[in-house]
Amino acid sequence: MNKITVVVAEDHTIVRKGICSLFDAKSGIEVVGEAEDGWEAIKQVETLHPDVVLMDITMPHLNGLEATRQIKKLFPHVKVLALTMYTNEEYVSQALQAGASGYVVKQAAPAELISAIQAVHRGDSFLSPSVSKTVIDEYLKHTGAPPDGDHYGKLTDREREVLQLLAEGCSVREIADRLQLSIKTVGVHRTNLMDKLGIHSATDLVKYALRKGIISLD
Repeated sequence: MNKITVVVAEDHTIVRKGICSLFDAKSGIEVVGEAEDGWEAIKQVETLHPDVVLMDITMPHLNGLEATRQIKKLFPHVKVLALTMYTNEEYVSQALQAGASGYVVKQAAPAELISAIQAVHRGDSFLSPSVSKTVIDEYLKHTGAPPDGDHYGKLTDREREVLQLLAEGCSVREIADRLQLSIKTVGVHRTNLMDKLGIHSATDLVKYALRKGIISLD
């Protein structure tokens, strides 16, 4: 039987290494790559073509939600299993809308994580039991629809990238260098995304990013 190949994307090295150590020969799972942020996760998928990506949804530079969207767009056959410490409805909804096939919490037992990877690999969905039925029901009622008054879904991929980097405190010049864009282009993206979201200050932008799980305080 072929092993399930997995890329583990998690920005905390100790956590990432701990996860990788869970998969022994009996599990039927092989970690073929590791990533510290969303950009690296996309590159690993492009190079290694894994069966499953275990994706932390809150990572620096490019968060796991955006990385999931881009991976599913570029490599629709690759399964993504969202990994997080959060169990509230908004995080679950965003992860599944981004294209994740499952949602597992970091507090899960090793056997649960292995079961989750096996489930998404065979085409099933998986939600940790600790994610309450209320959360699941709420998601199913609003599948595919962003919360009322929230225009995040109207942002382009590039605007979402700029939003996260701005929220992380990067200057326009730093963003231009990182994304290989002109300063003027980054400025246009910033103006457009703030207009779409109805945000009028850098402080409000950071608050919005925290609320949406685009960045975290940890």
